[in-house]
Amino acid sequence: MNRLKEGVGTSIILITHDLGVIAEAVQYVAVMYTGGIVEYSSVGKLFSTPLHPYTVGLMESIPKMTASGGKNEYLKVIPGVVPPLYNLPEGCSFQDRCSHVMKICRVEEPLLKERNPGHRIRCWLYD
Repeated sequence: MNRLKEGVGTSIILITHDLGVIAEAVQYVAVMYTGGIVEYSSVGKLFSTPLHPYTVGLMESIPKMTASGGKNEYLKVIPGVVPPLYNLPEGCSFQDRCSHVMKICRVEEPLLKERNPGHRIRCWLYD
């Protein structure tokens, strides 16, 4: 894909749930939840410093290999379920699954704001 992109001189939009593909194939990543971007940054920044609670949950759900071949551990999961797109809650759509939920999250949707240079996040936790 990268050879094709460079050969044609264009960009590629890649939509995937595979974080391994993202790590290998892209420069910038937009993490989406319920149809909206919740975090946007370079792939390096996203993998080294995920900020949005949903992105953190995704990163924590990646299986980890142990060098010692130790005891198998259960994968971490993001609690709850994705709300139906036809009936999203008022405020942040991740609120019922978020361990950092605050009153404002249930009332008003946060804007996508630049937290660090090139790293944008839609979350009241960082406001």
